[in-house]
This record gives sequence, structure tokens and C-alpha cells, in this order.
Amino acid sequence: MPRTARGRALARLRATVFGRPLSNEEEMEERLSKRKALAIFSSDAISSSAYATEEILRVLLIAGAGALLVSVQVAIAIALLLAVVSLSYRQVCRAYPNGGGAYIVARTNLAPIYGLIAAAALLIDYVMTVAVSTAAAIAQIQSVIPRAYDIRIEIAFLSIALITIANLRGLRESGNIFAVPTYLFVGLALAIVAIGAIRIVTGTVGPIPAERDAVPFGSETLGILLLLKAFAGGSVALTGVEAIANGVPAFKPPEARNAADTMTAMSILLAILFVGLTVFAVAFGLRPTAEGGPSIVALAARTAFGAASPLFYMFAASTALILFLAANTSFNAFPRLAAILAGDGYMPRQFSFRGDRLAYSWGIVLLAAIAFGILWAFGGDTHALIPLYSVGVFLCFTLSQLGMVKHWLAGRETGWRWRLVVNAAGGVLTAVVLAIVVSEKFVDGAYLVVILVPTLVGMMLFINRQYSRSARELAVKPDLVVGRPHREERVVVPITGINRAVIQAINVGRSIDPDVRAVFISEDPDEAAAVRKQFERQIPGVPLVVVSSPYRALAGPLLAYLDVLDAAWPPGKSHPITFIVIPEYVARSWWERLLYNQSAKRLRSILLGRPHTVVVNVPYRREDDIEHPAAEDTAPKE
Repeated sequence: MPRTARGRALARLRATVFGRPLSNEEEMEERLSKRKALAIFSSDAISSSAYATEEILRVLLIAGAGALLVSVQVAIAIALLLAVVSLSYRQVCRAYPNGGGAYIVARTNLAPIYGLIAAAALLIDYVMTVAVSTAAAIAQIQSVIPRAYDIRIEIAFLSIALITIANLRGLRESGNIFAVPTYLFVGLALAIVAIGAIRIVTGTVGPIPAERDAVPFGSETLGILLLLKAFAGGSVALTGVEAIANGVPAFKPPEARNAADTMTAMSILLAILFVGLTVFAVAFGLRPTAEGGPSIVALAARTAFGAASPLFYMFAASTALILFLAANTSFNAFPRLAAILAGDGYMPRQFSFRGDRLAYSWGIVLLAAIAFGILWAFGGDTHALIPLYSVGVFLCFTLSQLGMVKHWLAGRETGWRWRLVVNAAGGVLTAVVLAIVVSEKFVDGAYLVVILVPTLVGMMLFINRQYSRSARELAVKPDLVVGRPHREERVVVPITGINRAVIQAINVGRSIDPDVRAVFISEDPDEAAAVRKQFERQIPGVPLVVVSSPYRALAGPLLAYLDVLDAAWPPGKSHPITFIVIPEYVARSWWERLLYNQSAKRLRSILLGRPHTVVVNVPYRREDDIEHPAAEDTAPKE
């Protein structure tokens, strides 16, 4: 616990907002059951059914009313692709139970560079998941409260902030928070699909008047390019499928089996909801509306439950909530992937550190900041954000499945042949879809992802190169036996006069080496003479060097003096280690710190990195006078 009153107050505030700190031994209690994991890791994929159908219909509207019938076939094709991808990722869960997903699979089986490409694509995908899900949630609110459109950025900021706090509190608590809206949405969406199926079978489907702001039909020919564009738009339904494979360590034991089972349950639910809502929309003639109007899923709920039914408002609320919480998938997967990359030396090491609640706090905060920035830049428009969404997803799918093909060829475990066929087929399919998505959405914004992926890969390679170089510079030879140092040493203490902080620093310098000298930087000869007289009287035995500073600088003259010392050293001999012992007065309060010019910190920052130089900071606290009243007697007597 903190020792100061201010520190204890801040600790209580942190505990109130984020929860009490957790020890490493409590990590197992934070693991997720399959029920909670389905709510946390599947909310992204399941919630995509709320806007994937609309993306298909928006494309096919160009070809007239008859073309909307084809949307069912497009949805079924995407559902079949979902089955192949989910079956493949079940195998990833079992083969790589430590998490990492496509990054680990591609790095291990293909090459490190392919792993970095997959990681870059995943990081972009997770950021876009937060932005798109939040924008889609606000669109659902607009379906019931049209005025919400005017404050969509403010709503986005508040929702992302609340999800960030929830995740900083830890996995188990976020699972409790997110389970209710996820299962409420699933239950009501299944009810809509069931009502639609019953009315279709019984022949009671009636015409639904088009909305006043419905998108008009076009007259373009329905060709292969339009179908491919509709397929590319609806493929956002597969986003988030890989999140479970990336977060296997978050499950309770047996982790791999529980993750694989959750993957299957999620895929079945997503396929039923996606295809079912598409069939419902086509059967009742629902059409997308202009920006700010009700969404397709909101129109489906109003048709199934009635505009005045409490179920309609309950479904609208649960849809908005699950879309907000779909961002939570990224808040679990992004920090874990960043931590794995940091452990491998491709991200700053801070991302591998866990906070008080065993959450990867750095990754959570960074994700929230970038996602909100993108959402603000695109004005909270779902349709403007989606073109950036699918490229990274299918790039990861492709690399992951190709990596699993090589994994099965190398290991040849039991049943490896059929597993290889599944992954090979999935790799080919997702590669084809990737080409379609890039070509069809390139102009609409996918080009940004094409640029960002190599940029992120270059950044990660740069970070790794810096860490590798530092490791080589700090490496100790295996046959080295550390003994007493043979290099000479000397101590330099820069002073501003005679005070207790200076005396303490000189005493520390004496404990390092007898060769101690004080350096006084002065712009006034009279002041320098006075300081020298007092110094020689009160601290005999320690030479004082006065360095003139006609331009009133501090660091420059000190560096010049150190250079003179080095130049005077006999040539051919190893330079001595120069210890710069800097006295620093530590202020007791924030307002007191404003009264000092922080010269000690400036000196330290300038001297760090100088060859043959070690900087020693000696803080002096006024409380030491109370605890050690004899401190004033440490100066030598005359």
C-alpha cells in the first residue's frame, strides 16, 4: 500500500473504478467458462449479422428488386465459407493452445515475415472491429431515436471509455457484464428468424411498405462483378471468427477443447442468424435506408414484433448493446496479441506487462485511443468504415490455413490427411475471397489497409532490430568471470553552492572512489571566489574546479570540462570511468516543484549516453532532517 495520504487516496479511487489489485495466483480464477467466453469472444462475430445482410442488399439494389432474391444464395455461400473457416480454426485452437492465432501459425510454419504480416492485419482488424461495431451500434440507436445521429461522436466516446474501464477491471468481471446483452440479442434474433420462418411456411407473408428514405432500386445488369461485390460486402459476417483462437489461454482448463467447442457454438449461431435474417429481409421486401434511417435488422424486428411491442424496443436495445460490446472482442484479443509480439521483440515491451487486474493495460488503452480516432475521422459512418474491415480478416484466414497445411505435412499426426484437405480448401477459398475484397473495395478505402499492413510490418521489424542490437551490446561472453574492476575511476560532483544536498552527494562520491572533485559553473567571478572560500573551509580535501560560463549555460561548460579531463588522459591507456554524482533536492509537493528549475533532470538527460560516463542521482529529501537529525554533522569539521 502507498505510504502517503495522497497515494492511499489514489489507490482507493483506482480500486473503486478498476477493482482491487490481483496477485498472480488469482489468475486461474479470472479464466473464462465456455458460457462467458461465448459472450466475450463471440460478440463481434455474432453481432456482424446485424449489418452483414444490409451490406449485401445495398449492393444488389443497383440491379433492381428481382436481384434481391440472389442475396439469399450469397448469404448461404458466405455461411459455407464460415463453416470451412471455423473448422480450420478449431484445429488452430488444438494445435496452438498458447494463443496468437494466425500470427503464431504463420510465424511457426511459414516464416517470421508471414507471421508479422498476419499480426499487422490482425491488429488493424481489431481496431476496425471497435470502430465499426460502435458505429453500427449508434446506427441501431438512430433507428429508434433519430436525434442520436447528431451526437454520435459523443456516444461513441462514452461507450468506448466504458468498455475500456470494464476491460481494465479484468476478464471475469467483463464477462459478467457482457453476458446478458449478448444472450438477449441471440434469443430475440432467433425469435425473429423463427417468426419469419413460420409466416413463410404458413403463407402469411404480407407486403411491407417501403420506408420514406429507402434506397431506390437501380437498373444495372446483375452480372458476376456485382455478385462478387455483394459477396465482398457480406463477408464482414466472418469478422471476429479468429478471436477465439487468439485467446485460448483465457479459457478454463482444458483450454484447447473449451475454445474449440466455443468456436463451433459461435459459428452455428452466426450462420443461423445471418442466413435467417437475410431470408426474412428478402421475404418481406425490406430495403436499406439512407444514412440516419432505420437499419435492416431494426426493420426486421419491427416487422416481426410490431412497432409498439416492448420486444421491439428490447431488441433494439440489445442490438445496440451487443454491437457496443462486440468491440470487447478486440479489447481481449488486441492486447493479448500485442503482448505476444512484445515477448517476441516486435512491439515495445510495455505491452507485455499486466496491470493490477491481470489485464494487458497498455494494449487496452492504445486500442481505445486509435479506434476512437478512426471513428471520429470517418464521422461515425458504418458504410465508410466497412471497406477497411474485411481485407485484414481474409489475409489472416489465408495465412493461417496455409500455415496449418504445412503443420500437418510436417507433423503427420492422426487424421492429418483430412485435416490437411480442410485447411488447403479453406486457404484457397479465403485467398480467392481476399482477392475479391481487395479488388472490389480498393477504391472505397481498402487501399488504406494495403498501405498500413507493410507499414506496420516495417515498424515491427525496426523495433525488433533495435532490441536485437541492444541485446548484442549487453551480451556477456559465456566464459567471462566477473572480478574486481581494473579500470580507473573518478568522481565529479557538479554543485550550485554549499548546502546539505551537495554535502550528501560528495559523501556518496567518496564512497565510490577517493578521487572526488567538485565543479562549480559560474558566470560571476565574485560569486565564484566566495563559494571557493567557503568550500575550502567547510569541505577540505575535496578540490573545487570553477568553470566560467560567460553565456550563462550550465550543461555546455560541464561537458567541455569533462572533455578536457578525457583529453588530458595519457594516450594508449583505457579511459577511466567518470561518475557524475548529481545532487538533487526533492520537493515535497506539486506546488513546491514549480519553484525549482529542474536543472538536475536536465543535466542527467544530457549526460546519459556519454562514453565512459556513469550518472548517479542523489536525491535529498527534507524529511531526512527529521528522521536523521545528525545529518547536518556529516560535513568534515575544521
